[in-house]
Amino acid sequence: MKRITQKTEEKLARSLSWESTDLLPFMPYLLQDFWELGSDPDVMAEKGYDCVIFGAVGPDVLGGPAEALRKLKATVKPGGYILIEEGYIPDDGRREDVRFNREAYFHKQHWTARFKEAGLELVETASGHCEGHLDGDSGLAAITARAGELMEKHPDQKAMFEGYVRNQRDEYEDIEGSLECVTWVLRK
Repeated sequence: MKRITQKTEEKLARSLSWESTDLLPFMPYLLQDFWELGSDPDVMAEKGYDCVIFGAVGPDVLGGPAEALRKLKATVKPGGYILIEEGYIPDDGRREDVRFNREAYFHKQHWTARFKEAGLELVETASGHCEGHLDGDSGLAAITARAGELMEKHPDQKAMFEGYVRNQRDEYEDIEGSLECVTWVLRK
């Protein structure tokens, strides 16, 4: 099996609210209370077509929006679908209002322009949530509790776990206030 490169690990870390790739071995423990993360499988399961799903991992994982769309489009047969669940800055919102990872979020019109440039048809838009099975309060409480347990077991890593909880808190606040969450269904 091919090992993930350091650069890919760093992109993944940023997309998952990590400050360091050192958190990677602890993620299964921290996220064990979540049934799923990022995407809303109920919304996505209603589509019975050949498709690719890009579920709220942040555009930097595959490059910026244009590059990510190009890569996703290449994986789908003609007439196939791409489902993207993402957060975007509302028309009346400002990037400066986003607390965590603000450079990863764009306004809706930026995304729709990229869809058009990529030759993808926007078929459906479904409002959704961005963070999985647990709501913001219970999700953050679960992560905070698991991080606390890890701090007891690994006191030398306390700052790393505290940073992760802080980033998660900021991201949850963004989802509740500064961002709109959506699932876009695109056709190639």
